[in-house]
Amino acid sequence: MRLEHVLHAQAVRYPEKIALVCENERVTYRDLDRTILRVASGLRKRGLGAGDRIVVFLSNGVEIIELFYAAFALGAIVVPVTTRLTPHELQHICEDSQPFAIAFEGSGDAIRDVLSANPGAVRIAVGGGAPEGAVAYDDLRRAAIAPLPALSIDSDDALIMYTSGTTGKPKGAIITHANIITQHCFINAVEWGISRDDHYLVTTPLAHRTGFARLANSMTLGGTLVVMKKFDPRQTVDTIAREQITVLGMVPTVCRMLLPEIKADPSKCASLRRIVVTGEAFPVELKRQFLALLPNVRLVSFFAMTEVGGVTSLSHEEQFDHAASIGRPTPGVEVRIVDDAGNTVKTGEAGELLVRVGQPGRYAVMRGYYNRPEDTAKAIEDGWIRTGDVAKADDDGYLYIVDRKKDMVLSGGFNIYTKEVEQALIANPDVADAAVIGVPDAIYGEAVAAFVEPVAGHRPTPESVVEQVRTLVAGYKKPKYVFVVDELPRNSLGKVLKTRLRERAESLIAGEAATPAR
Repeated sequence: MRLEHVLHAQAVRYPEKIALVCENERVTYRDLDRTILRVASGLRKRGLGAGDRIVVFLSNGVEIIELFYAAFALGAIVVPVTTRLTPHELQHICEDSQPFAIAFEGSGDAIRDVLSANPGAVRIAVGGGAPEGAVAYDDLRRAAIAPLPALSIDSDDALIMYTSGTTGKPKGAIITHANIITQHCFINAVEWGISRDDHYLVTTPLAHRTGFARLANSMTLGGTLVVMKKFDPRQTVDTIAREQITVLGMVPTVCRMLLPEIKADPSKCASLRRIVVTGEAFPVELKRQFLALLPNVRLVSFFAMTEVGGVTSLSHEEQFDHAASIGRPTPGVEVRIVDDAGNTVKTGEAGELLVRVGQPGRYAVMRGYYNRPEDTAKAIEDGWIRTGDVAKADDDGYLYIVDRKKDMVLSGGFNIYTKEVEQALIANPDVADAAVIGVPDAIYGEAVAAFVEPVAGHRPTPESVVEQVRTLVAGYKKPKYVFVVDELPRNSLGKVLKTRLRERAESLIAGEAATPAR
């Protein structure tokens, strides 16, 4: 089963049904399918084929969806990259994935150095001002439809989604067509009760796994997908009312931002029937306020990872009885909780959470990391994938995340690996060493706090530190708080004691020293 085949089947069954809505554009399944075939024909003419990688560095719009599916139709592998990443981060992804083509917006001036560093890649410019030598996306849309090549049944890789790790260097998780269809069509439809009759809203980047998940839900089930260019609380509520949205995916941060607008006029959200929530912990009081305003909404929260897909879910009825839990495993998902020796721990004891869903790549678990056999072997053994999360289970099978084995901050639904931010910090010539932790944040759940040890004779300011980091990592990863300290606390082996830093940050955040860095 392949994604482009599923979409084509929807176009045959429901040709006049609206598939996509994005601002003033309304696209039927028939027109979407034909445009995908034209774009695929144009890409094939320029040499894109099975197994080739295409980096898609685009913001939300109809074009990004057309490019995804056109690449799939050729057996190519899409590397989606959110435009929130910096050129520095994009270049690492290009170095790792070695793309045949790079799609970008406008003139490409913002990523000029990346394009120069990849001279052999076909350049695809979306929008006006295409640079010399680039393929204008509108020309691909106007290409004559030509027969496409027959693909091998083994050609199943769909996406390479980059996720940072403890080394600070992002790794590309290979997500297959089977992964996406199994998870977002079959499992989600059964678990959440969603269908072709629903109108799905995307407020987050389609290049991010949560945005892509709603795209996959809608296109595989034959629903209508409404895409917002960017998230805005008031526009979101207005869009829900205008498009009669029935399914909304969000993180608790979005819920916090939407609450004032919903309170102003709850009737605008009367069409909503199902809300799916992932990301950081969902505070009980926030749930109560939300559901009090929208009593007809059924809420489900779930725990998922890029490499694993959905692992557990908590139904509407369980939201308050088991509020601290991430839910019970989805039927078909095996879980184990093990100690450092790999032995299964007793019920109630904490250990690392392992997950298995059949053969990697065939069901929900990624096929592996792109071009990283050693990392893949470390992460997956006999189908069991290490999540890096420390969890425990109760007698009824509910799972609870106790801690993160991976050093990670979860802010606004985005994973921020502290090692990556630390590497950006120490690239500053005024910084000798740095340590990053997560601290509580009223809006985003967690925020990044950095402790910086300066080079002898230097005294960087929080503002100068953040300005340097801003050029190397995406804005959502930069520290909200920067504390310049004479020395980082370390144990006898020289390891930074982050527990002590968390305690120190708690007291500092209450004082003047915690003024957010801009």
